[in-house]
Amino acid sequence: MAKARQAWGTRLGIIMAVAGSAIGLGNFLRFPVQAASNGGGAFMIPYFISLFLLGIPLMWIEWTLGRFGGGFGHGTAPGIFHTMWEKNRFIKYFGVIGIFGPLIILSYYTYIESWTLAYSVFALTGKYAGASTQEAMKAFLASYQGLGGGKIWPAYIFFIITFAANIGVIYYGIKGGIEKLCNIALPFLFIFGIVLMARVLTLGTPDMSKPTWNLANGLGFLWNPDFSALKSAKVWLAAAGQIFFTLSVGIGVILTYASYLKKGDDVVLSGLSAVGTNELAEVVIGGSIIIPAAFVFFGPVDIKAVAQSGAFNLGFVTMPLIFNKIFLGALFGFAWFFLLFLAGITSSISLAQPAVAFLEDEFDISRGKAVAIFGAASFLLCQPAIFFLGRGVVNELDFWGGTFCLVLFATVETILFAWVFGMEKAWEEIHHGADMRVPGVYKFIIKYVTPLFLILILGFWFFQEGVPTIMMKGIANADKPFVLGTRIFLMAIFAALAVMVKVAWKRKRDREALKR
Repeated sequence: MAKARQAWGTRLGIIMAVAGSAIGLGNFLRFPVQAASNGGGAFMIPYFISLFLLGIPLMWIEWTLGRFGGGFGHGTAPGIFHTMWEKNRFIKYFGVIGIFGPLIILSYYTYIESWTLAYSVFALTGKYAGASTQEAMKAFLASYQGLGGGKIWPAYIFFIITFAANIGVIYYGIKGGIEKLCNIALPFLFIFGIVLMARVLTLGTPDMSKPTWNLANGLGFLWNPDFSALKSAKVWLAAAGQIFFTLSVGIGVILTYASYLKKGDDVVLSGLSAVGTNELAEVVIGGSIIIPAAFVFFGPVDIKAVAQSGAFNLGFVTMPLIFNKIFLGALFGFAWFFLLFLAGITSSISLAQPAVAFLEDEFDISRGKAVAIFGAASFLLCQPAIFFLGRGVVNELDFWGGTFCLVLFATVETILFAWVFGMEKAWEEIHHGADMRVPGVYKFIIKYVTPLFLILILGFWFFQEGVPTIMMKGIANADKPFVLGTRIFLMAIFAALAVMVKVAWKRKRDREALKR
């Protein structure tokens, strides 16, 4: 007798969990940088076009696919893809991407997440308060990371704590672990975000000797539109890429979360609610903190360099310097970094769930045993990102796990959903138990526009990013052995997962043969 699969406790719980998966470090660190560097307010035009033509359709596709596959006892892409196209014995191997991608992202994301926990403590203890310049704060961060002569053990301790917290939540399952955490973490995340946003919006002009360094100009720097940027294909690709990152689509996570829905559970309104929650966090809160605050303290000249310095420098260098300059800065610094930690952990637990669900569903083992196997394996997978951070390893993991695999997986699942499963059948499945009807135009969008959009993105990304990456252009000769080693490491992981899929399906066939 097959064991009963877990289920979400409430409708709000699944919405909060999917929103928690989507609301991550990218909402507060990556989005402001992308907007400021790609036309400001004009960036929101391709951003929202991408949201309506790519993000929302993919969200509905993944919620529907997940619920459908969950009805057959499958919580991950190999099994879900197999239920959609049973006659094709290879399609389940394409589904391996939906386990591989989250696993690879988790291998470096957890370490970065642990920095936010460490800096939450540092903010309260005043550990970084002595760094008063960009260079000094960069040196502090590098030392903490074990680069530039620093010792890595403090960072490693925070990594262990963060990793253990993730495993603990996963161990307690869908309802008792993931749902419970997200129901607590998301409200606190929004409270911290609103408090920080309110503080930034009341900064005014901190230095009266520099009257142009004011909040209005800071908001203008981010949101004033540069419509000439819309002529650049790079801006459109950046907007589409941000939608991928911010909604957690194309990873395989939502498929797994949705597999724990009941057949009659709504996916249309619930999916839309999760999207709306994420956009509130990203556009309204995320867009109102870093860039405006940096402008009023660093001015119109330095802000350009600050914005181009990257998300990590903005979050871990620029923001601590700002908090050092304001009243109760230690408390606001804690609120900022703990907000990032909450955003990080609600995302990282979602990255862990596909691999655990795969072990549970396809190998029919207990939750505890699946989490123990996953914990041991993923702990080992995290080590290269920690000890070879300065050797290009994280960039390599991010490209293959967090960029290429996302677009490839989304393309496969969209074609499978709309063309193999069939648009009419898919449309009926979307609306099963739905509280609202999807506008009819989305039938055309899902079948034609979304897959074409994805194929174009895949092509552009391959030729603009993929080819130089494959040829290791721009990588220092000293780092190339590490990058090559990372690629071999990634191929070995993918091959191991494919073998596990093969073994799982063979075991099922053998059991079915015995029953006959």
